[in-house]
Amino acid sequence: MLKKNDKASQDPALPDHPAFEYLPGAFDRGVILLCDHARADLPGDYGDLGLAADQFERHIAYDIGARGVTMRMHELLGVPALLSRYSRLLIDINRGLDDPTLVMKISDGAVVPGNLDVDEAEKENRVERFHRPYHDAIDRLIDLGRAEDRLPCLISIHSFTPFWKGHARPWHASLLWDRDERLVRPFIERLSQESSLVIGDNVPYSGELEGDTLNRHGTGRGIAHALVEIRQDLIATVDGQLEWAERLARITEEILGDESFVPLLQNEAHGL
Repeated sequence: MLKKNDKASQDPALPDHPAFEYLPGAFDRGVILLCDHARADLPGDYGDLGLAADQFERHIAYDIGARGVTMRMHELLGVPALLSRYSRLLIDINRGLDDPTLVMKISDGAVVPGNLDVDEAEKENRVERFHRPYHDAIDRLIDLGRAEDRLPCLISIHSFTPFWKGHARPWHASLLWDRDERLVRPFIERLSQESSLVIGDNVPYSGELEGDTLNRHGTGRGIAHALVEIRQDLIATVDGQLEWAERLARITEEILGDESFVPLLQNEAHGL
């Protein structure tokens, strides 16, 4: 188990905000959990963006099961967690500000009427209300972790559909990454030791996305990080979420408890 300091601070300085849900934890345990696509909700002043209710049950609105996994990992590890409060259809906080998919007009065949006429002013309004506060909060949590003399790693929980365009996806889970393998490689190795699991490496998506959450806060600051994608049918139920949370929490403890693991590349924050 990770060494726990009974006097470790619980962040008193991160205010409640409508853009995110913050679950406090001990910074000296060495990890912050993130869930960029935790909910399918919308703020009241945006109505339903012109979409039918069943569209918000689909993966286009949120990462099915990811919130439950993140919350259970938070409980098991006792670490801080930050989760988005609103749907990715409003604004995708896992995208850079210049990414054309920041505000989606069409997502997996579904036209989003409330996004069709979004101009630069409205885009900036959504950035200021929902995107920027989330990322400012991540920076704040990292700085608080640094103050505890143990810079936290970042683990971001996502999920992917079992099928895409009629083709079954064989992976039970996958790790996405860009240039930094420090946390990803041990995760892949440990998950792959379970013979019943098929574990992907940068599939079905690539972690090489400039300006996304982990590129900005992990790669950009030299902090070890990993994006974990879990197949949605495996975590659609509470039991499945608990199973995967327990698995990932155990592996997280094993990795961070390894003395050879280096959470920060000194003087190389911009040259991984």
